[in-house]
Amino acid sequence: MAQYTPPLRDMQFLMHEVLNVVEELRALPPHADIDADTINAVLEEGGKFASQVIFPLNQSGDEEGCTLDKTTHAVTAPKGFKEAYAQYVEAGWPALGCDPAYGGQGLPHLVNQCLYEMMNSANQAWTMYPGLSHGAYEALHAHGTDAQKQTYLHKLTSGKWTGT
Repeated sequence: MAQYTPPLRDMQFLMHEVLNVVEELRALPPHADIDADTINAVLEEGGKFASQVIFPLNQSGDEEGCTLDKTTHAVTAPKGFKEAYAQYVEAGWPALGCDPAYGGQGLPHLVNQCLYEMMNSANQAWTMYPGLSHGAYEALHAHGTDAQKQTYLHKLTSGKWTGT
């Protein structure tokens, strides 16, 4: 049976032994307290989510796809996709690299990108569901009015809304 093995050791080697990211990140005020143990723990949990939760959904995604009810205009995702998204939200993954002022965890974007690398590698179809949310979040965070930020950013970081 196929499996996905997250490239954790490769990521850790590059971050900690080649790029020395902890030292570089600590020079930035928002990440002064970051450490390798935190980064590694987040990546390990992200790898488990990618390999154990969303990788197995490739089969239902390939076999079922999405369906549209033309009468109600409701779209149904493949079996397991909704439940995986609920686990994604419950674990706080949508908030990983987001501003704490809007419900985010404030971790470095590098860590968020590593999570998305693992999720895309494990199941690109599923990852498209939350995939545009980070871009929507970043656009609003950088260019939105205060009212727009208050209206949308908390809902994006909580996973209640997505960016699609």
